[in-house]
Amino acid sequence: MDFKTEFKPLTVQPQEIESKSFEIITEELGEHHFTPEQYPVVQRIIHASADFELGRNIVFHPGAIEAGIAAILGGKKIVADVQMVQVGISKPRIQKFGGSVNVYISDPDVMEEAKRLNTTRAIISMRKAAREAEGGIYAIGNAPTALLELIRMVKEGEAKPDLIIGMPVGFVSAAESKDELSKLDIPFITNLGRKGGSTVVVAAVNALAVMAEKKA
Repeated sequence: MDFKTEFKPLTVQPQEIESKSFEIITEELGEHHFTPEQYPVVQRIIHASADFELGRNIVFHPGAIEAGIAAILGGKKIVADVQMVQVGISKPRIQKFGGSVNVYISDPDVMEEAKRLNTTRAIISMRKAAREAEGGIYAIGNAPTALLELIRMVKEGEAKPDLIIGMPVGFVSAAESKDELSKLDIPFITNLGRKGGSTVVVAAVNALAVMAEKKA
């Protein structure tokens, strides 16, 4: 059977689709409190999620954008909590400056240690990351336990990230972990409430990478 539709897309050109999407986002978002430096991150998060409520609830440490761009330009590691975040980040933009995107949650030693201590792999992966990544950007979109462990390590001087992008999604400890992150006195990007996820964290990292490219 031949299925037909009367709907025709406005364009099939990828760059035109993105540009048109950004125009729609700017128009529908209307007035907002974000700075010109912060807005590209918010715009890409809304573009990735089609969620204006989520976009309006993004919270930035005053030094977050500058710290993120500097880390990318400096070739610092990006640490992802799960593979979904690692896969979504634009590797060529990161690698251009000598950086890499790393995830430790499925490493054999991490799995063994988590089992031995009867805790989550996400927690152990953050401990391993802190040992292997000097500074860098931590991108956490899935595991609140990873974010809470990273916050603990920051408070105790065991981890010194350049930037934490913490937007885990969920019903157990997700909102609370982000509330704790917003209290830290180091650069962070987070959001209020339960929403979040790997997609929006990826969007934030990629927005910073685009800005880094333009600044290079």
